[in-house]
Amino acid sequence: MPAVTADRPHKHARLASILDAHGVDRMLLTGPENLAWYFDGARVQVPIGGAAVCSAIIHRDGTAIVTALENEAERLQAEEIAGAEFQRIPWFESLADTPQGTLIDSDIADELRQARAALLPAERTRYAQLGQDAAVAVTAALRASTADMTEHELAAELGRAVLSMGATPAVILVAGSARGGVQHPLPTGASLGDHALVVVTAVRHGLHASFSRWVRFRGHESDQERRLRLVEADIFAATRPGRDFADVLTDIASAYQAHGFGSAQEPAWRAHHQGGPTGYLGRDPKISPTSAGRVVSGGAFAWNPWVPHAKLEDTVIIDDAGPTVLTADPAWPTVDVRGIPRPVALDLT
Repeated sequence: MPAVTADRPHKHARLASILDAHGVDRMLLTGPENLAWYFDGARVQVPIGGAAVCSAIIHRDGTAIVTALENEAERLQAEEIAGAEFQRIPWFESLADTPQGTLIDSDIADELRQARAALLPAERTRYAQLGQDAAVAVTAALRASTADMTEHELAAELGRAVLSMGATPAVILVAGSARGGVQHPLPTGASLGDHALVVVTAVRHGLHASFSRWVRFRGHESDQERRLRLVEADIFAATRPGRDFADVLTDIASAYQAHGFGSAQEPAWRAHHQGGPTGYLGRDPKISPTSAGRVVSGGAFAWNPWVPHAKLEDTVIIDDAGPTVLTADPAWPTVDVRGIPRPVALDLT
């Protein structure tokens, strides 16, 4: 049975402050990220990345009324959402009907993003456990991989590993040595070859843990892999509480060029998105030159610097003292980069 966690009163206080700012007494939550955040990590989607199968009106006094599709209500009430009244509607009706005088989450997306950003202590604990569990599971899958496996076969092992540790694989990308120039390498039937990149996002308690890893069957580390780690170090240094997202992205662009990637005329950072804040969404938001918002102390980030045949990504929490890496397996090989252990390729030669 689901249970209300100690998080709920703190999260409700954040919503109440938004209600006060708008002079209303209730709010309609429809976005999966808002529902999962408020309801203790409830699984409110059926297709991965799909629409929520319920909505909820949150009143200033703390009353929560969940409206669920009739074919989903029993599961949600028995397995996912505690501390709420339930009402059912036919599966073909809308969950977004808004009673007069109700604030709807889609109209205050930036405010709710800010409310979700600073993780509570219990959320940090859940996130750290998810990150380590996912990293350990991926290590085991990669240790068992071989050069003649196909990308599809390795992706299947990664999915099994993530599901086995009680999480949902929201993203699984695999690039063998022939596809290292693909930014988002959806798995194919190609063999892995000399080396392979995998990218995984595992979701549990509503939280997204994203990271990439390399495995090498032949060959050696390239100079661009070493230089990309310096780009990432600059990105971590730029991600400081209080800084505007747009300013961080400006520093990211400079970091690529400073370490020999691209030029002012052909900026390397434009070849792939750089990631950004994370938590109850894989990217919350994906940072662009026009992104509003600032780095919040206690917020989670998943940056993903990329150049052809080299990529880095881990989920970290940013505090005043710097980043804490969540998606780390102590058994994975690392090198020290400005005081932070950073992963290198798992050498299976």
